[in-house]
Amino acid sequence: MVYTSESIEKMVDLFASLPTIGRKTAQRITYHLLRQQPEQLDKFSSAFQGLKMNIKYCSVCFNYTETDPCPICSSQRRDTSIICVVEEPNDVLAIEKTNEFRGSYHVLHGILNPLEGIGIEDIKIRELISRLTEVKEVILAINPSVEGEVTIQYLARLIKPLEVKITRIARGIPVGASLEFTDEATLSRAIESRIEVG
Repeated sequence: MVYTSESIEKMVDLFASLPTIGRKTAQRITYHLLRQQPEQLDKFSSAFQGLKMNIKYCSVCFNYTETDPCPICSSQRRDTSIICVVEEPNDVLAIEKTNEFRGSYHVLHGILNPLEGIGIEDIKIRELISRLTEVKEVILAINPSVEGEVTIQYLARLIKPLEVKITRIARGIPVGASLEFTDEATLSRAIESRIEVG
């Protein structure tokens, strides 16, 4: 196949390497950018450079931030005696969008996965344990995959001797879903995690 431009092809390859972006979408993005004014492209370039130059880990929760500690950790309105443990920074965003949680967070930056060589030292477990001196509750809000379950069980065993309440987010059937099309494991967890009504 003959390409019109090596530069275009490099850009398409870069966009296609991003999660959830296929080759056709990468091409559309590239050609869209080519139609933009140079000032708009300069804004993109500046924003990309700013990501690496300005963003760092919060020294408390390990979320991405430009200020240290991050706005959540430095807020006087947050309950620091409750820590919600999540896998990735975008999980913090998902929980924050609900406007239901007023505690603090801890981002692990991954989960235990021996098959991919991700062990205890590769994620922020030690840092979590060091934060638990004045904590009443740890909420484990980790994705319910096999590796997530392993991570939850490992953390629960580590935290239990510290006499901190350990909870996990409820699992079950999403709003609007049909029982008929729900898998057995999800249905079983939903029945297991049932709550009292009225």
